[in-house]
Amino acid sequence: MQNVYTVGQINSYIKNMFVQDFLLQELSVRGEVSNCKYHSSGHIYFTLKDEKGTISCVMFAGNRSGLAFRMNEGMQVVVKGSIDVYERDGKYQMYARAITREGTGELYERFERLKAELSERGMFAPEYKKPIPGFVRTLGIVTAPTGAAVRDIINVSLRRNPYLQIILYPALVQGEAAPESIVRGIRALEKRAVDVMIVGRGGGSIEDLWAFNEEMVAQAVFDCIVPVISAVGHETDTTIIDYVADLRAPTPSAAAELAIRDFSLLSEQMKGIEISLSRQMRGKIRLFRADLQAMDARLKLHSPAGRIRESRSRGLNIEERLAAAMKKRVTDNRHRLALYIEKLKGLSPLDKLNQGYSYVADEEGKTVTDIEKIAVGDRLWIYVRNGRMQARVTQKVREERNKDGS
Repeated sequence: MQNVYTVGQINSYIKNMFVQDFLLQELSVRGEVSNCKYHSSGHIYFTLKDEKGTISCVMFAGNRSGLAFRMNEGMQVVVKGSIDVYERDGKYQMYARAITREGTGELYERFERLKAELSERGMFAPEYKKPIPGFVRTLGIVTAPTGAAVRDIINVSLRRNPYLQIILYPALVQGEAAPESIVRGIRALEKRAVDVMIVGRGGGSIEDLWAFNEEMVAQAVFDCIVPVISAVGHETDTTIIDYVADLRAPTPSAAAELAIRDFSLLSEQMKGIEISLSRQMRGKIRLFRADLQAMDARLKLHSPAGRIRESRSRGLNIEERLAAAMKKRVTDNRHRLALYIEKLKGLSPLDKLNQGYSYVADEEGKTVTDIEKIAVGDRLWIYVRNGRMQARVTQKVREERNKDGS
């Protein structure tokens, strides 16, 4: 009977064949990037294709340190890695460990090495970036004298400010002599004391733009005391001087827009400021006139004659208030004295004696208020309105009374 295998067994067998094939464990494949997707997990999924076929590829997030650029559709690359079977789907694919652009892998490695070195030296640090002047009178350009880049910069700049002075240094921007030519241009325009400088060229391959990746050009841009705007290639192109320059523009036209303020807008702003300033000045004049009138009125009010009259009136007023206060004080004191006299009359012992009351004291003159304080046979003095008399205690009778005397 013929053997029957499961799908998993077949996939596992095929995977084992791939694993045992030494060629498939370490190889490089050239092709065009298609269906490239950067996953949120950090993995990159893409397809390599040529005129005869396609192969699925994946680069895991752990291997992305070996990728020095962002892959785009249609890019020619060389993928280094292994080919293996994904057992669950029964599909084989290439697992990328390193990816370089076709024909430019060495240049990209040089680019990354120099970028890392200059970054460590602090040449990309934001604290060294010089601000772009708000209003530029003289613009310096270091680029090729022919081509779309210089025309775009000049056209955009003069459209935004027709009074602008432009100084062009015709430099070589491609080839072995280009770096020295660019450096000479930067130093020449620096000596001319231009307000701002644009250094760049139009788009091209990495080989075409390589002059702007040379260390000597980066050092010249960093040392330049004039603010430098880099404008190399298109928006997707990146060179070393883009990191060193004080400002990076995505295109030469954009560099002109960033460097030169629109004169028409500036003129409108100036008119607006003039109108606002006139309005504010008129308002200030009105306020000053009102203040002057108020000060004139105060001066008249505070003249010597007026102040004498005011002081005399104030003195009379104070005199009247003082007299009224004194009179009231005397009346209040008299009334209070009469009240005290009445109170004293109510508390006077003589007044009580005149009403028929008397009080008793012992032989030492101490007032007797408690029956327990005396004994039968003691001599007492009895005080009445017009004298005193002596008596002897012959009998004591205790009587209980409330505190109120009842």
